[in-house]
Amino acid sequence: MKAGDELPPLEIPITRTSIVAGAVASRDYQDVHHDPEAARQKGSPDIFMNILTTNGLVGRYITDHFGPTAVLRKVAIRLGAPNRPGDTMVLRGTVEEVDGDTAVVRVAGDNGIGRHVTATVTVTIAGGGAG
Repeated sequence: MKAGDELPPLEIPITRTSIVAGAVASRDYQDVHHDPEAARQKGSPDIFMNILTTNGLVGRYITDHFGPTAVLRKVAIRLGAPNRPGDTMVLRGTVEEVDGDTAVVRVAGDNGIGRHVTATVTVTIAGGGAG
């Protein structure tokens, strides 16, 4: 692994169930993540994914790529266009730097209306797998 390497893209279907399950699993009971009518009353055409679910999906993308010895050291994300039911988010990553067994990866996730997430992830791979 070296700076400039690209990770393969990961397509994630966004379903009503995945949005609600992610919100419940992260104990985020805000109505915009499970109640379509409440979401519409607040200006959204439908429910949308919460930030904690997005954070988990970015982490999954990195650990799926680097394997079972990967340890997330830092995950910094910024949200953009919402993930709504029926869409697909595609995550892509580029290794920005490698220092021994630690890599910094820039991740971007896009859906049908734009950029959902940008992230910078620092990951350590036991046994030097990143270098």
